[in-house]
Amino acid sequence: MPNAAEPVWRHADARPNAVALRAHGRVWTYADLRERAAAYAGALWAEGVRPGERLLLIAPTGPEFVVVSTAAHAVGAVLITLNTMATPSEVGYVLDDSGARLVVAWHQTAEAAGKAAGERGLPLLVLRPDAPVNAGEPLTGPVERRADDTALLLYTSGTTGRPKGVELTVANLAFTAEAFGRQLTLTPDDRFATALPLFHVFGQAVCLNGTLTAGASLSLLTPFEPNAMLRMVRDDRATVMAGVPTMWNAMLHADEDFDAADFPALRLAGSGGASLPGEVIREFQARFGCTILEGYGLTESTGAGSFNSPARGPRTGSVGPALPGTDIEIRDPAGELLPPGEVGEVYLAGPHIMKGYWNRPEATAADLPDGRLKTGDLGRLDEDGFLYIVDRLKDLVIRGGYNVYPREVEEILYGHPDIVEAAVIGVPHPHYGEEVAAVITLRPGAALTAEELRAWAKERLSAYKVPHLVRFVDALPKGSTGKILKRALDWDTLPD
Repeated sequence: MPNAAEPVWRHADARPNAVALRAHGRVWTYADLRERAAAYAGALWAEGVRPGERLLLIAPTGPEFVVVSTAAHAVGAVLITLNTMATPSEVGYVLDDSGARLVVAWHQTAEAAGKAAGERGLPLLVLRPDAPVNAGEPLTGPVERRADDTALLLYTSGTTGRPKGVELTVANLAFTAEAFGRQLTLTPDDRFATALPLFHVFGQAVCLNGTLTAGASLSLLTPFEPNAMLRMVRDDRATVMAGVPTMWNAMLHADEDFDAADFPALRLAGSGGASLPGEVIREFQARFGCTILEGYGLTESTGAGSFNSPARGPRTGSVGPALPGTDIEIRDPAGELLPPGEVGEVYLAGPHIMKGYWNRPEATAADLPDGRLKTGDLGRLDEDGFLYIVDRLKDLVIRGGYNVYPREVEEILYGHPDIVEAAVIGVPHPHYGEEVAAVITLRPGAALTAEELRAWAKERLSAYKVPHLVRFVDALPKGSTGKILKRALDWDTLPD
């Protein structure tokens, strides 16, 4: 089975001067990337890193992240990537749980990693601009790997307990990279652009690996800022871009003057990570002349599952059909298959499904019944096999015996001209069990009352779906990928 680093070596042989990476004014060719990755792989080998051993990388999105991740794959290590904002205790938990033997951390954010590594007597390599090394001989080429070898260990956010390490194999990574390359019809002439964090499955398995596998170039931005992202897409003449819903929404509200004429090469945008309101898709198309195609995947499915194809075009509200080679089922609480149109839990199967959770056989068995991934998401399939994600199973609000899907309500709220972002949650209620509540941010200068919002919503929603509780905030809490964190919304502490 090809090593995940193999495409870099292959493209460096065939097209050494082709651009691999662009970031903040720097340009790295495939020859540059291979040279640095080979040198860093040699340094890792000199540190005693061998195939199958775990290595923790904590670095922001940038060429240096790509160098170390490529080097780790090249020596056959199990790569673990973690948010640069992780605390010493969070880093320590991952080190203890994974049994990692080495930590690589970006020089500007190495304090937490250094503290956790030092407490455990583990070596720390400080990663600096251009990823220089001072030990070892450059690796001549990637080591051989088996298809079921674990290549990547990504820790879940821990919303339902302590974070679990998701084991993604060499075959998982290869399938996702190749599947998205075909779905997006990527060629070596494409210029991919993203500000997604590379430590997350979407940025790493889909964007980074998919681009390098295709031999295209990847423009990277960190941190995300809407005007800077649009300037990068314009200046680098990007043909494809990827992001999450909060990014598209922020770009729509960018204060610099951009329109479709600034992006003549841009042919499509890919969105994932959370549901994208239809109003945002329509406005983005109108302003920038670019169609946003939604997809669906989880860390446990290597970021893959379904995706709208450019050839068939998007369907409003759908995250597309199953990717070729994958399978989607909708099941009821008893695990029985449901027909098209019925809402139930989404199950995924295919070459992209994780090997399991690291050292957690019971959790693995619970989430992989009969080999299919039990996602925890509610959805339905139409007659043509297009998937519609209704909501997270745990986010479902049951008001007086009626099921209220927050995503449906949020979709309506995003249609209000004064609303920038909205999160709908359930709040305990003595009579109804739960009440529908909305937490909202408004556009600058807008004035909207809860009564006005409810009156507007009643014209568009059944009475039991209308948010009867409303709070306005300056900003909604977001995770490292830009996803709105509903679990961080404590209704009792929000301002009246």
